[in-house]
Amino acid sequence: MSSADADQGMVDEFLEEIDAVVFLFGALLTVGVIAAFFISPSTVESGISTLNDQMLGAFNWALLSIVFLIVIFLLFLIIGPWGKIKMGDEDPEYSFLSFFAMLYSAGFAAGVVFWGPTEALFYYANPSPLFEGVEGSTAEAMTIATQQTLFHWALPQLAVFTIMGIAIGYFAYNYENVPLRVSSALTPIIGAENLDGPFAKIVDILAVFATIGGVATSLGFIGSQFVTGLDYQWGISMGNIGILLVVTFMTLLFTTSMVLGVDKGIRRLSNFNMILFVVLMIATLIVGPTLFLILLGTQAIGGMISDFVSMSLFTGAGAFGGGNPEATNWMNAWTVFYWAWALSWSPFAGLFIARISKGRTVREVAFTGIVATSAATIPWFTFVGGTSVWAHHNGVADFGAVIAGEQGAEVSGFILFEAFPMGSIFMLAFMILVTTFFVTSADSSTLAVSMMTTGGKARPSTINRIFWGVVLGMTAAILMILGGTGSANTLQQAAIITGTPFAFVCFLAMLSLIRDFGSNYGRVLLQDETVLIGSSRKAEPESPGRGGPVESDDD
Repeated sequence: MSSADADQGMVDEFLEEIDAVVFLFGALLTVGVIAAFFISPSTVESGISTLNDQMLGAFNWALLSIVFLIVIFLLFLIIGPWGKIKMGDEDPEYSFLSFFAMLYSAGFAAGVVFWGPTEALFYYANPSPLFEGVEGSTAEAMTIATQQTLFHWALPQLAVFTIMGIAIGYFAYNYENVPLRVSSALTPIIGAENLDGPFAKIVDILAVFATIGGVATSLGFIGSQFVTGLDYQWGISMGNIGILLVVTFMTLLFTTSMVLGVDKGIRRLSNFNMILFVVLMIATLIVGPTLFLILLGTQAIGGMISDFVSMSLFTGAGAFGGGNPEATNWMNAWTVFYWAWALSWSPFAGLFIARISKGRTVREVAFTGIVATSAATIPWFTFVGGTSVWAHHNGVADFGAVIAGEQGAEVSGFILFEAFPMGSIFMLAFMILVTTFFVTSADSSTLAVSMMTTGGKARPSTINRIFWGVVLGMTAAILMILGGTGSANTLQQAAIITGTPFAFVCFLAMLSLIRDFGSNYGRVLLQDETVLIGSSRKAEPESPGRGGPVESDDD
């Protein structure tokens, strides 16, 4: 076959597979934002800021409540009777360790690497208003800072990915003619016969837009960390053209990995990521204040468990009612941002989790999604974040400019590792980790968007995947340039705008699972015969006379 015929074959495959409505609306929305940026960057920036304020003002309470309920439901699935339900009839495609590594690397590890060395520093200087008796920059604040960080990066963020993964996978693998796409998570609500209808299309278009916004936010964070590392360690200063070049290079990397496919590309790179991640984490524990980190982690985990409910539902209402909204602003800037960011990832991460979960039980996926991944995340934030706080508190390293906002959060890892013996080796390993997590996050998300725009095809065409890879890379570069050096503000706002609407999709996905599991595998709280709405009594013949009570024949 000639190359011209092969090219024509690829184009035909692309045109044949796409879901025209979802592809065109998703592409027009995102390409429109990219075009608007080149015409008027200030208009795009002010538009993002205005939308962000409106979303926070109206829905912050909803995000907190929905994420909390999802966590409770997943914990119930792990220990309850519905956990044994299997997703499909086949055996799992991947070993448990490869399944875990892919789920973790694709899920949110890019954010873990970015915020690991830096987040606890902000809470150390400015603790959550929930802990009003704790003063900033004190020894007591060190533990509270670590506890708050663990809360943000353990169960709740992971839960929204996992609920979407279970819902999409369960309905796609256990029902006939239900495709592997985001709207399938709502099968009992929409109806299997309406999965090509207008409501399903709206959910899938929203999923494409949310994914691009959420993933581009993460790639923007990681890209800015990479650019900062080049400048900090080697004095290579990058302007806007440099940022575009770096993102273009990384886009080429993840597009190559993606075209290789899940097995050759994503699986192998995910396994490498996890090995390097664990090595760097253990090396930090050994080089850092080892005993202090173990004591810190033990106390922070205990605090997170005991304060979990109050931390999950804290809104700062008291201060707001008293005319000082600072507590609510703190919660919006951190907890609500993280939940919105996770929610904006949930369609892509859920679709990817569903793609690799065939043959596993609901309990396995729920356990891996929120417990096993938390077991990897908690030590990272304790060892790396705890060492940063300890180093700053004891004058070993100076993060003052980062805490004050004069330098971006992306520089913290380089300040920390510079203070280590053989710091250059640590920094190089950190840069490699940043790059490889960028690649696994980007290629798995691009695969997911391609699946969304083909109506659920497990292996979309190369042209489709390359198109969305370029769109993701461009969006990430634009958000980095808009954010400016040392500012994650625009990135955070983009995540909130795209993630907030998806909170309600995740909530409906949870209700879909409850409805289906309750109908097919037995209710847990109520008897199967219980009627939820309306009368539970069967119709009885009218008694003679004035409608008095019917006498029983049992006497």
